[in-house]
Amino acid sequence: MPIVLPLLLLLCFFTHCTLCFSASKPKTLILPLKTETLPHGFAPHSTNKLSFHHNVTLTIQLSVGSPPQKVTMVLDTGSELSWLHCKKAPNLNSVFNPLASKSYSTIPCSSPVCRTRTRDFSIPVSCDPKKLCHATLSYADASSIEGNLASETFGLGLSTQPGTIFGCMDSGFSSNSEEDAKTTGLMGMNRGSLSFVTQMGFPKFSYCISGRDSSGILLFGDAKFAWLRPLNYTPLVQISTPLPYFDRVAYTVQLEGIRVSEKVLPLPKSVFVPDHTGAGQTMVDSGTQFTFLLGPVYTALKNEFIQQTKPVLRVLNDPNFVFQGAMDLCYQVPMNRPSLPQLPTVTLMFQGAEMSVSGERLLNRVPGMVRGSDSVYCFTFGNSDLLGIEAFVIGHHHQQNVWMEFDLEKSRVGVAEVRCDLASQRLGLGV
Repeated sequence: MPIVLPLLLLLCFFTHCTLCFSASKPKTLILPLKTETLPHGFAPHSTNKLSFHHNVTLTIQLSVGSPPQKVTMVLDTGSELSWLHCKKAPNLNSVFNPLASKSYSTIPCSSPVCRTRTRDFSIPVSCDPKKLCHATLSYADASSIEGNLASETFGLGLSTQPGTIFGCMDSGFSSNSEEDAKTTGLMGMNRGSLSFVTQMGFPKFSYCISGRDSSGILLFGDAKFAWLRPLNYTPLVQISTPLPYFDRVAYTVQLEGIRVSEKVLPLPKSVFVPDHTGAGQTMVDSGTQFTFLLGPVYTALKNEFIQQTKPVLRVLNDPNFVFQGAMDLCYQVPMNRPSLPQLPTVTLMFQGAEMSVSGERLLNRVPGMVRGSDSVYCFTFGNSDLLGIEAFVIGHHHQQNVWMEFDLEKSRVGVAEVRCDLASQRLGLGV
């Protein structure tokens, strides 16, 4: 379930890549990641509550069909089914044309793929008038898309995967048509049987997003580099029984606590554990920029951060302003100040691993918003309750300069701090 909010960064994967081949398919596939800063004009202009909608995303370019058509897809670890826009519309600059491809094939309702491999979809598939398998997908930003399941040849760099199942979508609703016009579709990367990474057959994948410049890495397969320090692993939480609020194919880890500087928030571990309905899981989601915490945990973190930053920051005293609908802790920072003051590090404590958020990653400047001679910066942790989300979500903004490995084979997520810009240089992937 992607949670895509108004962001300031557009992260793009390009098809130039480094390959380490076996006789049949690549063992390792490495792609450069480029970060682009969007102009302020892309940000909402509201001076009060900024709406919650799809704006900027992680995207990857690849080829689909025979002969190949170039497409751009949103990379999302929170979704299963990959899909492409297949019907031209005034607001879409890029669509996939199935009629121009010799390898395109529709999937009937009677197919085992339609009947059994769609079991983890939040909305059950249906049968359209042509007896084709019809899927409807909905997202937390109120976007939805629908169309038919089909199979096609997908090409990533020099590697191709015939018979890849995806959604060929012909209708839907977007909360931000301007941003959607830049992409052709979405690439689902969760643990479901129809996700792109599962169908490609890679046992693991990694990415590394730089917080310093426009470089980064996306890697399928093993990351065996002398310069990469050993990863700390946290196991995936797996619940076999279907629960109404638990996503069984998400990358769910166990958050055990939060530390601000050296102080651990005085919260019982039970507040981080999913309840009997499945509500309260902690998901690592590349479809989300910032991190969202359930109400009691968010409030405790917010209060402690305010307390520790009182000497150096002035809180924005405007109860009506909530950044992106979920971030109600904001500060006024003089525009003539060359840099932010030293801030307390916030550390997310998982079973077996930690992720630390420090410096500029803790505050995000609200574009175009000025109060007197001050800019407005907001805390990059938000309140899940304000978005109606029954989960903790770890966004990619807090994964910058962290090597993130998703190990499907051993059911775990690995992390290690690394300068992602230097990692790109070492791999010769400077962009």
